[in-house]
Amino acid sequence: MNRRLSTLDGRSHKLDGGVMFGNTPRHTWLDWIRPDHDNLVQLASRGLLVQQGDRNILVLAGASALLAPPRRACTCQKHVPGLLESLAQQGLTESDINTVVLSHLHAQLSPETRAAIDDGDTPRLLFPAARYITGERHWFRALHNHPHDRALFVRQIVHRLEGSGRLMLVEGGRCKELGDGWRLHFSEGYTPGQLIPEIAMPGGPVVFAGDLIPGTHWLSLAVTTANDRNPEGIVGEKERLLDYLVANGGRLFFASDPDIAMIKVMRDKQSRYLPFDTYAVLSRFES
Repeated sequence: MNRRLSTLDGRSHKLDGGVMFGNTPRHTWLDWIRPDHDNLVQLASRGLLVQQGDRNILVLAGASALLAPPRRACTCQKHVPGLLESLAQQGLTESDINTVVLSHLHAQLSPETRAAIDDGDTPRLLFPAARYITGERHWFRALHNHPHDRALFVRQIVHRLEGSGRLMLVEGGRCKELGDGWRLHFSEGYTPGQLIPEIAMPGGPVVFAGDLIPGTHWLSLAVTTANDRNPEGIVGEKERLLDYLVANGGRLFFASDPDIAMIKVMRDKQSRYLPFDTYAVLSRFES
């Protein structure tokens, strides 16, 4: 089946640089990405739109973009473009999305959305015609979370997904809803049961890295984040995935890299994983 891949840009966000780079010394990661005066680094919120036949499938890292943006209190408030505006650039509305694949359900909400929830006015879920797909093991974590990552789940989002009647939980490598040409991997190192989708393309598979590998700087096996529940385990998961991509000429799609959306991976004589054939933006990519 012919597939076309496009990047969708959500609202970028900032996170603490020390959290994002874990035990990597600050003087090392300062050469990669420059923090602001509060030690926050700018990250993308990038989704992947997969168009196959007459279906539009959206792949997201986390649940941050699932809630409709709150209405502006007045027109003097600056409007920040997000996921819906990116969809409109592709000639689509939220109702055109058939399926939303969620790698996991952690959410980093905008201040406006957080304020609305705190006021008891949780915005509606986006994509009213879509089935929501996530991993069964991860769904259990969302319902019974651990103090380590409890703050990363937004219970209002979890409850809305549960009550939508359109939630689909997967546990194997295939999913009938997605059809042939999709393979599902699962990662345990960052959060239990994180879903890592692989999409068959003519030029080799494309793997949506989610928060297993947020961007190019995390290609190094030694670089993990402070949010990883099992840093040692995530090193092995990254190595297996990257070796698979090297062997199969595959590509890696990044949800959080501020500059790069997709790469191919090579391994040099020092066994380091390096990016090449990089793309900053995809627009109906078919190769």
